[in-house]
Amino acid sequence: MSQFVKNNDIIARQVAGETILVPVRGDLAAMQRIFALDAVGEYIWQLLHDPVDLQQLVEAITERFEVTAEQARSDARQFLTELNDAGLISIVSSS
Repeated sequence: MSQFVKNNDIIARQVAGETILVPVRGDLAAMQRIFALDAVGEYIWQLLHDPVDLQQLVEAITERFEVTAEQARSDARQFLTELNDAGLISIVSSS
């Protein structure tokens, strides 16, 4: 089963009430790598401090927010894909 963890070269900063993810290495001018997070995205980002799998994220999201497991799974999957495509997280295999 795959687990997800945030990369160490990304910082999160509060700017005007929003959480912004910014890479601290590489081409900082590449603005497509900067993400603004909503409340759910910020919560997921915090959970990615340690490797977690999709099911753990779904359970955490449904406990914290008023959303069905199906919606949480769909949203988390899409968000993880976007983070991975931008190079902000790593996917690791759990044993």
